[in-house]
Amino acid sequence: MQRILYALVFLFFQSVYGQQITVLDADTEEPISNVAIYNFDKSKTALSDLDGKCDLSVFARSERITFKHIGYQIRKTTPGQINRQGGRVYMVMKAQQLDEVVMSVSKWEQQKKDVPQKIASIDSREIAFNNPQTSADLLQSSGKVFVQKSQLGGGSPMIRGFSTNRLLLSVDGVRMNNAIFRGGNLQNVISIDPYTVRNTEVIFGPGSVIYGSDAMGGVMNFYTKKPQFSTIDSLEVSGNANYRFSSANDENTGHLDLNIGNKKWASLTSVTYNGFGDLMMGEHGPDSYLRNNYVVRLNGEDRLVSNSDPRKQLPTGYDQINLMQKITFKPNSDWLFKFNTHYSETSDYSRYDRLIRPDAEGDGLRSAEWFYGPQKWLLSNLQIEKKGKGKFYDGLRVTTAYQFFEESRNNRSFNDLDLFTTKESVNALSMNIDFENKKIGDLKLYYGTEYVLNKIGSEGSKRNIETNLVSSAASRYPDGSTWQTLAGYVTGEYKAKPNLTLLSGVRYSHVWIDAVFDKTFYPFPFDNANLNNGALTGSLGMSWFPWVNWQITWNGSTGFRAPNIDDVGKIFDSEPGSVVVPNPDLEPEYAYTTELGLQKNFKDRVVVKGATFYTYLVDALVRRDFLFNGQSQIEYNGELSNVQAIQNAAKAYVYGFEFGLDAFLTDNLSLAANLTLTEGVEEEDNGTDSPGRHVAPTFGDFHIMWKNQRLKADLFVNYNGEIPFEDLALSERNKEFIYAVDTNGNPYSPSWYTLNFRSQYNVSNTLRATLSLENITNQRYRTYSSGITAPGSNLIVGLGYSF
Repeated sequence: MQRILYALVFLFFQSVYGQQITVLDADTEEPISNVAIYNFDKSKTALSDLDGKCDLSVFARSERITFKHIGYQIRKTTPGQINRQGGRVYMVMKAQQLDEVVMSVSKWEQQKKDVPQKIASIDSREIAFNNPQTSADLLQSSGKVFVQKSQLGGGSPMIRGFSTNRLLLSVDGVRMNNAIFRGGNLQNVISIDPYTVRNTEVIFGPGSVIYGSDAMGGVMNFYTKKPQFSTIDSLEVSGNANYRFSSANDENTGHLDLNIGNKKWASLTSVTYNGFGDLMMGEHGPDSYLRNNYVVRLNGEDRLVSNSDPRKQLPTGYDQINLMQKITFKPNSDWLFKFNTHYSETSDYSRYDRLIRPDAEGDGLRSAEWFYGPQKWLLSNLQIEKKGKGKFYDGLRVTTAYQFFEESRNNRSFNDLDLFTTKESVNALSMNIDFENKKIGDLKLYYGTEYVLNKIGSEGSKRNIETNLVSSAASRYPDGSTWQTLAGYVTGEYKAKPNLTLLSGVRYSHVWIDAVFDKTFYPFPFDNANLNNGALTGSLGMSWFPWVNWQITWNGSTGFRAPNIDDVGKIFDSEPGSVVVPNPDLEPEYAYTTELGLQKNFKDRVVVKGATFYTYLVDALVRRDFLFNGQSQIEYNGELSNVQAIQNAAKAYVYGFEFGLDAFLTDNLSLAANLTLTEGVEEEDNGTDSPGRHVAPTFGDFHIMWKNQRLKADLFVNYNGEIPFEDLALSERNKEFIYAVDTNGNPYSPSWYTLNFRSQYNVSNTLRATLSLENITNQRYRTYSSGITAPGSNLIVGLGYSF
């Protein structure tokens, strides 16, 4: 009987031990296939399958075994220890393993080495390590994208001299740009929760062939995390909990996501809450950046009071919540159904650059209040994917989406009782049908169609802050106006030779605008705007490997931007003493770009990259002086203001150079650097030239990184060059209050640098901690065109737990 008992116990433990283990990526928790597992003398071996699963029953429980994969660091452990850790083995990717597959160029997976355009990829490992505060900071952390901020709740990317509505934002394949995206700085990117982002791809240069209007200077694609199906036969539950604190603005951020999946269904739920306090600037820098006084309302009047700590930027804090729900259904290996919902909402948040604007006398402040109302964004989309050999395609993806945007602007002048408010909303519908075809020898075809409809809601009001009496006021846009586009495209990838790939594409887009103007408050000399424009864009490029370690890329492309409701129908105060009025007589603007790239790989240890580009912009939509009913000045919100309007009044050219370096000195130690130099000029119709407004200064970074199985550390420097007064755009010279002053008393943007350190330590396979110290030398600086001063010395602590 005793022998039988021992045998049963032995068989029980043997059966438990013989269960499959799963090999996973330490950062993404994605399964890793083709991992070789072997003992000391390689007399026993095993291999993980496509789901990362492997049976270790061939090994003894206490036997030392090795896990090896070409893209990952070697891992050594024992089967017994793996069982104690829940049957999972986590492997860390090698530093040399660069991203090889991208989706942004054709909306389908392509080898990055075959793409002629420059693409920056930020994967989930980098995102987790950088631990960004917002998705704007996520982009900036790449070292390749410049970000401007007018307030703490902001972040307006600049790419190759373009920004705002000349760059396109996309989330999970859905266009985020809407008909009221403006030429001024935008903060819509902060609606995207960085905790939900799986990877980000940034296309440099026009992407209009695939993405249509607005994709003139670049495209920023955010791909969010996917629900994970069960890797076992029963229901599987997993999730993550994160916390982040930063000292510069007393940030407290909490995040929780939960994944539930079986073999055919999977659900991912995510919640993130951010609480940001007032931002503290650095100690060493221009005194003009200090917040010496601010406005408070006491006993029925506005008073200018001294700030007890001029380095604290009052008021800048705000709160934000982000929600995400994804459901995926996979009935078989050919079909996939995805339903996704994203929601983001901020509290009210101050536009800081308007609150520091001086009054006409220069001894007080112009505004007592200037704040954005809650910024709301809802995205719901259904995506259907089909794989397999169809008659006209090998892959089909249908994406339908509904989006809702809401924002408002609220301002009150010093000692004025009227608080003026404009509130805007956009209802956006879209449908994309994209095909992938691989049937014609060495030629791959990608083609599709797109339809987008935006309907605008806009209202204006003013409220007496003492009596609370509300009355009507002019709206920002024509209420009920619509913007819609219909387009079709085709692109081809041709493998001319094993070392030469050609890519080409063409797209036709048609855009309609319908807007009726309300003449209650302003006697517009027109009743409506009905624009009907078509645009043909194309691209041609090559990726060539003349030698095994050399890559040469060239790309020529055109981009366009059709006027939107913001261009055609806006009325607002653009700067002190100026008001922008509608202009229904607009045409699309076009960009023509060529770029040349060179990359050299030195024995897989050092990779040097360089690119140069030139863009020529014609019929540029710019803000210029205008006559309204023959008048150069009108009254707006009680103030006599100069009249301006958006016009096809300029040409422009932008050119620049981009450099990159990745050096893997050892398996643990590596270097990385980026440097971007951009120049740009706007040519007026009258023959005069002026510097481009959205041309960033020279900027770059340099990183020294060290990592092993548990610890990763990065010591790095960020740098921005100077923009002297003579190189400031004319519109920027009028904003003296956000710039430093040179020896001649003129505004300019000084150069600056910061020394920074960040680290991540994996306490266990489920618990990790991050510790960062930004701006160690406590510099006081503002990035170019920003109204808010950047954080001073900033301690950032983060904790992440996976279950």
